[in-house]
This record gives sequence, C-alpha cells and structure tokens, in this order.
Amino acid sequence: MTTLLDDEIITEVRANRNAHAAKFNYDIDAIAADLKLIEAQYIAKGVPCVQPPPRELMPNTALQRTRFAHR
Repeated sequence: MTTLLDDEIITEVRANRNAHAAKFNYDIDAIAADLKLIEAQYIAKGVPCVQPPPRELMPNTALQRTRFAHR
C-alpha cells in the first residue's frame, strides 16, 4: 500500500517541480516569472485559467480592530 509520501504521482510532481526550479537555479523570482509567462501563453491560446475567488475583506469596525489586540 502506498502512502501519500511515496505515491508515484506525488513523486512525479515533485520531480517535475525540482527540475523546473533547477532550470532557474532555484531563484523564486525567476520561477514565478516563468510560470506567469507560461500562464499568459495558455491564456493567449484560449485555454481557460481558473482564478481563485476574491478574498473576503475584513470589516473595518472599531470592535474588530481591538478584538484581538489584547491577546
């Protein structure tokens, strides 16, 4: 029985992620820029890109601002 730690799909994803990061000498800014470029290329081809839902804004009330200040 395989666990999540040694699942073949997870192992493959980690290997691909590591290979991609190695191409950019593990520079997170370069990796992020490349991923944004790839995303833009897919969008230009008409491939739908799923966007995360917008974050809920925190209410800006006096009660909320002080509620957690004393912890």
